[in-house]
Amino acid sequence: MTRMTAPWGPPIDVLPLLVREEQALIGVLSDLRTPEWALPALGEWTVHDLTAHILGLKLRRLSRDRDGHFGEGTSWVSACRQLSPEVLFAMLVDSTTQLTELWKHRDLDEPAVMPTWLTVARDYAEQWVLQQQVREAVEAPLLDEPEFRTPVVDTLLRSLPQTLRAVPARAGRQVACSVEGAGRWTLRATAVGWTIDRGAATSRSPLAALATDADALWRLCSGTLPAAEADARVQVSGDPAVCELLLSLRAREPFTADAAPAS
Repeated sequence: MTRMTAPWGPPIDVLPLLVREEQALIGVLSDLRTPEWALPALGEWTVHDLTAHILGLKLRRLSRDRDGHFGEGTSWVSACRQLSPEVLFAMLVDSTTQLTELWKHRDLDEPAVMPTWLTVARDYAEQWVLQQQVREAVEAPLLDEPEFRTPVVDTLLRSLPQTLRAVPARAGRQVACSVEGAGRWTLRATAVGWTIDRGAATSRSPLAALATDADALWRLCSGTLPAAEADARVQVSGDPAVCELLLSLRAREPFTADAAPAS
């Protein structure tokens, strides 16, 4: 297993996917008839609301990371209900080009509390998940090819070192994660906390193990996997306290703190 220098593991390169993921969403939205924008999508949100939320995430990222503007307010989605689907669509198209240019000119490995590549990966993961929810609402096929989905799974699992930070374990103990359709990851305890890396566990008796499939994992982390299905599709074994933390992925926000839905 690769020696790691940070708890979040090796970089995830999603830059080549940003425009393609967005183009896939644009392709779905461009085919919608006006009544379909009002279809229920997520909780009380319609397709229009969910699209506005996606746009808000992009514009907020541009405002903060490019322009240094940190505004307040939680009425974005409500305000966007005054916009026609055509206006919302045009703004969404324009925002992606600007974001791609922003990240192209940044050092994604710049030392920080959290590296820029992980910020970009988390944004990509959240927007991919939201796109799936749009697609399900309008009964369009999911953007579920492994090249798009695997980086999402990889990113979601990168929250586990922080999740396990309170678990006392001697250095070298491992937690194994196996995700069908995506791969394997291993968390390893060190003297200063937990780290994660791609690859199967080398321990014959890991402290705990998680086994699921890619579809179940992103639904679990986004809070849209029913409890009954979670019990059937997400298996954990080993130390009870660690297993409880692994399953807590269903209850915690897997993305950046500034990406919480605004009403």
